[in-house]
Amino acid sequence: MKHRRIPGRRAALAGAGIAALVAAGVTFQTANASEPSKSAAAPQVLSAPAAGKLASTLVKDLGSDAAGSYYDAQAKSLVVNVLDAGAAKTVQAAGAKARIVAHSLAELDGARATLKADATIPGTSWATDPVTNKVVVTADKTVSGAQWAKLGKVVDGLGTKAELKRSKGEFKPFIAGGDAISGSGGRCSLGFNVVKGGQPYFLTAGHCTHAITSWSDSSGNVIGKNEQSSFPGNDFGLVKYTSDTDHPSEVDLYNGSTQKITGAAEATVGMKVTRSGSTTQVHDGTVTGLNATVNYSEGTVSGLIQTDVCAEPGDSGGSLFSGSNAIGLTSGGSGDCTSGGETFFQPVTEALSATGTQIG
Repeated sequence: MKHRRIPGRRAALAGAGIAALVAAGVTFQTANASEPSKSAAAPQVLSAPAAGKLASTLVKDLGSDAAGSYYDAQAKSLVVNVLDAGAAKTVQAAGAKARIVAHSLAELDGARATLKADATIPGTSWATDPVTNKVVVTADKTVSGAQWAKLGKVVDGLGTKAELKRSKGEFKPFIAGGDAISGSGGRCSLGFNVVKGGQPYFLTAGHCTHAITSWSDSSGNVIGKNEQSSFPGNDFGLVKYTSDTDHPSEVDLYNGSTQKITGAAEATVGMKVTRSGSTTQVHDGTVTGLNATVNYSEGTVSGLIQTDVCAEPGDSGGSLFSGSNAIGLTSGGSGDCTSGGETFFQPVTEALSATGTQIG
């Protein structure tokens, strides 16, 4: 039987738009950090995925002495935050750059717990930033003066463990206005094609599958129905193909070519990423935070990847990738691709594990 392709895109269509790359090189010195040794051997040259794997290993080895890590894209090295010189030696011996900071991950997690208990206000977000060794709290334009004052009081109580910022945009899931996949209730973007039990499926945003149960391509042909949906809390949805539609493991680059996707990887702060979306097409950017919490008016989503990106309606569910690795599914954010803003992504690795699917 002849396969039918989704018009205008051969593969996983994508998510929010990422603004031009900021911070190709990161600052090692901050008010709360210092370099332990000038005589240490130079750190290994690593790709972002390799740095992520090394970071995972070091976190296990260091235990409570680990205080976060990030990827220096300019030097192509892993930077690991630690609490003392002994842990710094372990990091340097493993081929990473050590950086002594003031706050442990446990302390920063405690700050996040305080924010959850005392400052869960629609239009706010918070994420751990390993570069500043703080939890960065952001309030969008919908947060009132009284709510801003309440946030400020909570953040001030956390001392140097947190800082408060204001966003010009509004945090919201991007469910409307795209042209990639649609159904009764809105339009979104297809994220990544996956397989389960030898059968074809695709991943998209959970707030999309929460609102829409049957999906069509841009020509109106029904291509799939929901199999699994998670929102709020998480933000991923699994759709089973119900038509004989071609479903290669690729992402449309909107220039007549595609990027083959061969696997999935964890995001690392500082990682260069690319996003392809049905509304805003292809943009590059950087991962700026992990384990982000966003308080949408529709509900709270946690464990997200934060990026320095733009996004517009219709980009929801779309793909964030680094090279041939799938990284995330677009959840939502603030701003647009003229003014910029922040965009948050559901980690693909978590979605794959929860749905029992594989890239392929």
